[in-house]
Amino acid sequence: MDILIKLSQFLLSLSLLIILHELGHFIPAKLFKTRVEKFYLFFDVKFSLFKKKIGDTVYGIGWLPLGGYVKISGMVDESMDTEQLASEPQPWEFRSKPAWQRLIIMLGGVTVNFILAFLIYIGMAYAYGEKYIATKDVNAGIWVQNPILEEAGLKTGDKILKVDGKEIVKFNSLPEAILMGNDIEIERAGVVEHVKLPVNFLGQITENKGAGFIGLRIPFIVSGFGENSINENILQVKDIVKSINGVDTPYFDMVAGVLESNKGQTVPMVVSRDGKDLTVDVKVNADGKLETYYAAALPFDNLEKLGLYKLSKEEYSLVEAIPAGLHMGKDRVMSYFGQLKKIVQPETGAYKGVGGFKAIYDIFPQFWSWQVFWSITAMLSIMLGVMNLLPIPALDGGHVIFLLYEMISGRKPSDKFLEKAQMVGFFILIGLLLFANGNDIYKAIFSK
Repeated sequence: MDILIKLSQFLLSLSLLIILHELGHFIPAKLFKTRVEKFYLFFDVKFSLFKKKIGDTVYGIGWLPLGGYVKISGMVDESMDTEQLASEPQPWEFRSKPAWQRLIIMLGGVTVNFILAFLIYIGMAYAYGEKYIATKDVNAGIWVQNPILEEAGLKTGDKILKVDGKEIVKFNSLPEAILMGNDIEIERAGVVEHVKLPVNFLGQITENKGAGFIGLRIPFIVSGFGENSINENILQVKDIVKSINGVDTPYFDMVAGVLESNKGQTVPMVVSRDGKDLTVDVKVNADGKLETYYAAALPFDNLEKLGLYKLSKEEYSLVEAIPAGLHMGKDRVMSYFGQLKKIVQPETGAYKGVGGFKAIYDIFPQFWSWQVFWSITAMLSIMLGVMNLLPIPALDGGHVIFLLYEMISGRKPSDKFLEKAQMVGFFILIGLLLFANGNDIYKAIFSK
């Protein structure tokens, strides 16, 4: 059932983005009286799951969910249908239209992608507002969960002041800021220091098989027990560990060290249970473990209820949601361009984190949340828009480059040149597709 929910979100989001992107091409094409021969969700290699011709256009659903397309008459596109180009241009064909009209048609898809993303962010700001923990209120410092961060110089308990000279207001923005950053300004034991991240930091994080990155420091909260656990009849689910053998352990990251020094012993532990503190005698096995599961993260609301962190809340009227949503969208666009910049720099190793369809599928949770769904869909819409703007001939960006050249120089590239450019772009796209999905396969095999 969990997999079905995850898959449903993936397909719904992908379908929505594809249909709206292709509508961005379809609508201006129709407005400029350009014939659209096909409008397809997914690719119809050899056969279609559904198709129906209405007017001049065949609307259909293919069986291969790797994208979608509109086939516009008189345009050299990924279909490589060059037969129509052998005859004289017809008034309804793409190639017969003025360059400015063709430019609008080609930019329609990415325009819709960006508009959709900004509309989603505006809607989310209005419907959900924002709940966050301010970075300045994280007085206990961060919990460093990844050994690569420790090797780079960050330690649990460090207070993050700035990343690349910029104060990060919201704690949930910190992980991405650090991933994309170079210089981390911290406060450690009252002293301000700087941690310089290595150039290949992103590559190291990608290759590291350890889970986690950074998080809020939270208590050790029992969430379950291992099979035949030595403490199953002593501790209870939701017990909050406060001290072990007289040593205060207010945070999870402090527990392991205390247990390590009490291997194979039975020691007193103070836990909070149902709002009251009580002492129980727990057993520590020979490996320094309690044989319990623990909560690795808690919702912000729970953290506030426990008195650990102050939760900042912002609510927006419809009018206020517009600038708030636009600001969110702008930040995501700039962030994605920053990621692309890292990816094309081999020395960063960021290319190792590039993923394909499985990576996108994995983003979606195994539970249904409209807030999470729309947030992911907005992010994917921006990614789709930016990727389609890349100056690769088979993408919208490649067509735009040739059209801008035509408009500036007054000389239109020949159909033969466009055919060859399209073929080159097609092979580049196939290479990128194989690389991204090959990364998924590699990680699936070697990250076990």
